[in-house]
Amino acid sequence: MHNYMTTARLLFQSLRPIQWTKNGFILIPLVFAHRVFCYESVIESLQAVFIFCILSGSVYLINDLIDLEADRRHPVKRHRPIAAGLIPPRTAKIAATVLILLSGIWGVFIGPAFFLVLVAYLTVQILYNYRLKQVVILDIFCVSCGFFLRIVAGAVAIQVVISNWLIICTILMAMFLTLGKRRHELLLLGQAEAINHRKVLSQYSAYLLDQMIGVITGITILSYVLYCISPQTIEKFQTDHLIYTFPFVLYGIFRYLYLIHRKGKGDAPEKVLITDLSLLICVILWGLFCILIIYRII
Repeated sequence: MHNYMTTARLLFQSLRPIQWTKNGFILIPLVFAHRVFCYESVIESLQAVFIFCILSGSVYLINDLIDLEADRRHPVKRHRPIAAGLIPPRTAKIAATVLILLSGIWGVFIGPAFFLVLVAYLTVQILYNYRLKQVVILDIFCVSCGFFLRIVAGAVAIQVVISNWLIICTILMAMFLTLGKRRHELLLLGQAEAINHRKVLSQYSAYLLDQMIGVITGITILSYVLYCISPQTIEKFQTDHLIYTFPFVLYGIFRYLYLIHRKGKGDAPEKVLITDLSLLICVILWGLFCILIIYRII
């Protein structure tokens, strides 16, 4: 019994629950579609979050199986249960298969459109893990696509149309986080060792990534401002006060850049979010003010 419990605990750890915070993006359409106080929509959105937690967990298992040898050479990833030899690959394969089937069956009950989003997400992730993560620039787009599909999943789960501006801002923010992660990997391992761990890093340099981060940062900030002041947004929410959430976005981006460049963080954005108090408070305040403004409480 003890061995089964240990294996179950290690398998759960391999699902990387700390990264499930990314699935919070699924709830964004719920807020911006005025459905926060709609019981049925909340239930559907929460189900969508749980399904993506299961599916993304299975993808992490697949990723660990594919990158087994590379992870064993990584100073941090070598401690993952599969890389450390604590979980047999066969057990991980069975667990991944069961979780994929479970998420697919559950997704069908949400709706055919939601199920198609799940299929699209799984397809992109498999292509990424087997080939596209070794293709320069496309690797960044694939990771960003995962965030975009979460937004789409949240929208189709409650059957609402999301703003194009919201989609653009989400993709840009995802690319910003992904570039920061690539930069951290490159500096943590060094150019030579980084190539052994992830071949695509041979196509990048810290200078190139800094340039790309600079471009994405500017576009992200501009896109959010344009979204807040666009006539469509003002007409939809019947208020032009959404622009007052801009300082939180600006501070959050600057704080994250500070953590990347001065504190050597950025390898795990989801971990940075919950461990850096200033950034966490900023995100909470942004979400709170968005709700207060969108629902015309202030």
